[in-house]
Amino acid sequence: SVITTIIIVFSVLLTSSMAGYGFAKFNFPGKNIMFFLVLSSLMIPFQVKMIPLYQMAQKMKIIDTYTGVVFPWLFDAMGVFLMNQFMATLPNELIEDARIDGASEIGIFFRIILPQMGSSLSALAIFTFSWSWEEFLWPLIVTNSDKARTLPVGLQYFSEQYGVNIHWQMAGAFVAILPVLIMFFLLQKQFVEGIALTGMKS
Repeated sequence: SVITTIIIVFSVLLTSSMAGYGFAKFNFPGKNIMFFLVLSSLMIPFQVKMIPLYQMAQKMKIIDTYTGVVFPWLFDAMGVFLMNQFMATLPNELIEDARIDGASEIGIFFRIILPQMGSSLSALAIFTFSWSWEEFLWPLIVTNSDKARTLPVGLQYFSEQYGVNIHWQMAGAFVAILPVLIMFFLLQKQFVEGIALTGMKS
């Protein structure tokens, strides 16, 4: 769970911030249509995508691997939306001044844009960490052995094996939820600020 969650969180933060920056600060043909398609993917239930994703995992031979567990979650449409909302509040003059000074687009993004996004990235990191840590259905489907199973799946097998020992199950549930609580308390201030900022209009 630690490995897969770290991979998912890092990937979502990177792809969402870059996509949000592109949609908010660049004009290109089909921009509105592409953004609409990204957001429309939020309306498709995971149960609809589950079988095609499993077939893709089979063809790529990543069943029962860490790659198989994380690959559907490396990009998040909600993360793109949140980052786009925040990027819209950043002044365009900041980017234009950097371009006049000769900064490259990659340099502008990593040296100017990302440092301004601490609160929003913290909020997105907490959201992503929480749901990826607790994700149950997909890891249950795509894993066959203990080597790739995540903690929620392990708890399910644990409860089936030791169902009469309620105190053991409660201890396991506490261990499972503890990292989420720790992350929230560590980033609580940034989380609240991020939610407020992403709700602002430019």
